[in-house]
Amino acid sequence: MSSPENIRQEYEHALEQHVPLIYGLPDDLAILCLSKVPRQFHHVLRCVSKRWSALLCSKEFSSCRSRQNLRETWIYAMCVNKYRVNCCYVLNPYPSSKHWKLLQRIPSECMGREGMSFEALGNKLFLLGGCSCQENPTNDVYSYDTSTEKWEKAARMPTARCYFLSAALGNKIYVTGGLGLSSDASNSWDIYDYHSNNWNSYEDTSLIPDIVKSFIFEGKVYTIHNTWIDRQFARAYDPSSRKWEDANQQMSSCARGPTVVVQDTLYMLDETYGTRLMMWQNEAKEWVPLGRLAQMLTKPPCQLVAVGTCIFIVGQKLSTVVVDMEKATQVEGVLVGSSLVPKLDNDLSVISCKTIAI
Repeated sequence: MSSPENIRQEYEHALEQHVPLIYGLPDDLAILCLSKVPRQFHHVLRCVSKRWSALLCSKEFSSCRSRQNLRETWIYAMCVNKYRVNCCYVLNPYPSSKHWKLLQRIPSECMGREGMSFEALGNKLFLLGGCSCQENPTNDVYSYDTSTEKWEKAARMPTARCYFLSAALGNKIYVTGGLGLSSDASNSWDIYDYHSNNWNSYEDTSLIPDIVKSFIFEGKVYTIHNTWIDRQFARAYDPSSRKWEDANQQMSSCARGPTVVVQDTLYMLDETYGTRLMMWQNEAKEWVPLGRLAQMLTKPPCQLVAVGTCIFIVGQKLSTVVVDMEKATQVEGVLVGSSLVPKLDNDLSVISCKTIAI
């Protein structure tokens, strides 16, 4: 089985041999034509020839789709079934008939692990760390290339961890906290660079333990912490200066449920009493309720992801509710949205959801 690097080398070799992508057309025009094919048919294009397969995972193809505003965002959900086996599902949100599909089987080493982290960066998904009843915390990292649809091992984390927090910002993944084989797990950052496929570890004396949540907002990594009297407070980490600052105390209320950013606005699904969508007002520094959602449809605990102006609320058994924030209306205090009931009969618990655009 060819690796992504071998595929790229074959593509470059074909360029040197001047083998046209489509006979009778210059390559730039052929790439323009192929870039207009919807993402759901890319797996068919890869079967035509090695050069077509290599083209679809090249920066040239990705840039062409981006310039024409043709990039399509798909949703990926990391789940665990009733047998405690991990699996991954994917949703194409664009067709009128939407349904979740089982993604290619994840690496066997990860199938029984708990406490892993799930992140998306560039065109890749990442499974990081974890442990099991038969395995200590590990520093293993696996990546799934959504262009080639293949899993492979990535650079290992400097620190073995499980049940830790991670966040993707820019071209980097930030990892901290959790349980490890030493105290390094609780007082250090492990930072992964997507372009170099390398990790760096930094000790941070300002890092406060008992982090219960992390998320990205306005170019910073926000962390929510528990105190010994069961109260929360928020902090913000600026990666550019590597400095911490205290965040507004009201921000810590987002520990009540998952968060997502839509067009620079932060939203939170409050799951304390039913499910209620909240919006963070930056000027007033407070959470404002937008409306309730039917708990029978959302099936909390949920995960949130954004595609365009829409918030996808993914609950247990992959039950999915979609709310378009540009068109959202209320009926007697209940937000109106569309819902997606999975066709498959399952007992899946959703651990995390991410998006990737190609």
